Amino acid sequence: MSSAPSHASAPTPSPVTGNGIGLVAATALGVGGMMGAGLYTLLGLAAASAGAWLPVSFAVAGLAAVFSVYSYSKLGATYPSTGGAAQFIRVELGTGTVSGGVNVFQFVAYLIATSLYAAGFAEYVGALVGGDLPSWAGKAIGAGIVVVFTIVNLLGSRLVGRAETVIIAIETVILVGFVVLGLFKADPQRVTSAASPGLIGVITGAALLYVTYQGFGVVANASGQMRSPRKELPRAMFSALAIVGVIYVVVSALVVALVPLSSILADSGHVLADAGEAIAGRAGFVVISGAALLATASAVNATIFAASSVGADLAAHRQLPSEMSRDVDRRIPIALLVSAVVVVLLVLFFPLSAVGQMTSLAFLVVYGAVSAGHLRLRSRTGARAWPLVLAVLINAGLFAALLVDTVRTGPVATWVTLLAALAGSFVFAFVWGRRREAAARHRGDDGQAPGSR
Repeated sequence: MSSAPSHASAPTPSPVTGNGIGLVAATALGVGGMMGAGLYTLLGLAAASAGAWLPVSFAVAGLAAVFSVYSYSKLGATYPSTGGAAQFIRVELGTGTVSGGVNVFQFVAYLIATSLYAAGFAEYVGALVGGDLPSWAGKAIGAGIVVVFTIVNLLGSRLVGRAETVIIAIETVILVGFVVLGLFKADPQRVTSAASPGLIGVITGAALLYVTYQGFGVVANASGQMRSPRKELPRAMFSALAIVGVIYVVVSALVVALVPLSSILADSGHVLADAGEAIAGRAGFVVISGAALLATASAVNATIFAASSVGADLAAHRQLPSEMSRDVDRRIPIALLVSAVVVVLLVLFFPLSAVGQMTSLAFLVVYGAVSAGHLRLRSRTGARAWPLVLAVLINAGLFAALLVDTVRTGPVATWVTLLAALAGSFVFAFVWGRRREAAARHRGDDGQAPGSR
């Protein structure tokens, strides 16, 4: 189980035979795609804004995600494929500067997300050894896990992909046990008597947590293998969102009822382990930390695989240099190497809180762009205009709220890097597009990507 956004959440299912993927299997796929590393890495960070009203922020984020789910379900049902958001953007906007800019930034977003999960892994390792690791050691652990799963992907990630099912089962059992045992230890007064953080605090928390729901995209990626995607895809996506939303709200409410807010803020990177300790002492701390290590390690593997796949896909459609779709010695994908290097640099130069904010900001842009582009295709998909408009406005509003909070509270490097990456993606798309057109004129062809006519 990984919580990587969209089709980064888990490896795309293998082709199926017979009747294909059904409603229950597709719903389970969505639950597994959403529920995981984001819960362990972002819960405590969001509490800095939402305070004890953390469950309300989870609920608001889930309600906000409804409109993006609507957009994705309509697109996935009409254009069944495994291409995910990158393919949707090309269908909506073509292969010009705007499409290229969004897709290049999406590639960057996956790299940032991978660094978030790597930093989260390091945080829980530090918690298990007593939290006394020097800063350089934590960064070394985060970079190390990226290197490990880069090698795993080079060797072939089929075994790790199969292990996703086992990880999902383990995580589910642990979270169910956490909820059941936590009910006997919880102090509801910590929730009911807490001071309100105000509407802005709740919304800012929701903006940070919004990305924890974005694994629904993995269901859209499986639409090409479903028996009846137009009927079953929307049901599966909304069912998965509802299930995960309930789990998030219940788990976050228990955390607030088990752990003092001061401890949540002090141990924001591993607050769920603190809640486990409040339930079952050191054993609970170790079990939850172990679950977090599984979830974050799985997320690193799945997300770096997805990032390299997006990079290679963009290169194949001429939205990145063709070298990104090639291999070194016919065995080592250049896109994977580039992805690994960038992720390691992010881990080394940015703390968990910074990459958490950048990940959420980045995917708010991507999912807002998908819904905005969808407005051009709604006559083909059968989508109503108002949910798509709301999806765009909600994503824009959450982005603005989180950006303001990041500028106000975070290091300057965090929001400057994110905005520079966003602007740089469009500048690159423009320059690369002009260069591609010039090369096409020199060759005497039209320079269009395969299949774009």
